[in-house]
Amino acid sequence: MKDFVINKVKALKPSGIRRFFEMSKDVKDAIALSVGEPDFDTPWHISEEGVYSIEKGYTFYTSNAGLLELREEICSWLKRKYNVSYNSNEVIVTIGGSEAIDLAYRTCLEEGDEIIMTDPGYVSYEPCALLTGAKVVKYALEEEDEFKIKPEKLEKLITPKTKILLLNYPNNPTGGIMNEEDLRLIADICIKHDLLVVSDEIYSELTYEGKHCSIASLPHMKERTLLINGFSKAYSMTGWRLGYICGPENIISQMYKIHQYGIMCAPTSSQFAGLEALRNGDDDILMMKEEYLKRKNYIMSRLKEMNIPCYNPKGAFYCFLNISKFGYTSEQFALRLMKEAKVIIIPGTAFGERGEGFLRLSYAYSLDELKEALNRIEKFLKENNLI
Repeated sequence: MKDFVINKVKALKPSGIRRFFEMSKDVKDAIALSVGEPDFDTPWHISEEGVYSIEKGYTFYTSNAGLLELREEICSWLKRKYNVSYNSNEVIVTIGGSEAIDLAYRTCLEEGDEIIMTDPGYVSYEPCALLTGAKVVKYALEEEDEFKIKPEKLEKLITPKTKILLLNYPNNPTGGIMNEEDLRLIADICIKHDLLVVSDEIYSELTYEGKHCSIASLPHMKERTLLINGFSKAYSMTGWRLGYICGPENIISQMYKIHQYGIMCAPTSSQFAGLEALRNGDDDILMMKEEYLKRKNYIMSRLKEMNIPCYNPKGAFYCFLNISKFGYTSEQFALRLMKEAKVIIIPGTAFGERGEGFLRLSYAYSLDELKEALNRIEKFLKENNLI
């Protein structure tokens, strides 16, 4: 019998995050700080709207692009929050931000194109690009640069085949941000070299220093930016699988065809819940953000006591611990923590080669869990004469 699986799929590496998550299930009494999923319940007024939509019989397909009312509310929210102006024809409601990323790639990349993305970077960015036949070019993020993209380093990576720059700020896994001044320098390069920007801003509302700036809001950038966002992180709606992508109508209209044939539409009840979140969820965001900030500050103080270097994250809900001084690879250190301390933290190499020497710790967990986990880590370090 012939092998029916194509080589592009065979070449893909499984997610390092999910691998450690699955391994942790076999560790009794383990504390997992691995998955980037808020530990808060979806605020009840949001869930209630989803339930109420079912009770009212709104269980049929919506428009392929999503409820018009929801798309209009997304436009209003983006204008209110980030001063970016879209109309409903420039928005597609997607199955989370993940579908939006895939749509952007499949619409705009083909064999021979080049896309620049950061290393380390979120685990799905590279595999989805490789499936299009495009070449992935890595920008090496540096801790001393606060994990920001620097214009002079970026420009050296650009060739005549470069088509897309992928941005993800606030950043997963590093917690880095880029402010308006930083983004203006990157925007100038994108305009100069006629690049399309795919900007994944899923953590935009979890910015702890200053205000989030969308590169789409900068002069001459809306027409060359695909802005991706969603409801999972800001509103603790991961299981609702609801996101969106906004961009120039000439691109969105073509993207719509792929979405139409492959997905049909996002879940109807999720869309009604999302509508309620945008209209009345600002206080929920603030409450969760304040709690994440408390957790982050606690972790940073404990890491300082243990003399573990760590960039102070200014966004998202991750700490990127520098463990290079301990003499272990990221994989080795994470495995020892799992087996000996029963703490699950993701090795930085799950996010790319430049993640070597780092571990990603998610603080989307309760303060009690974080305290116990850090107590276990400290005990492990002392028992092995590492501190």
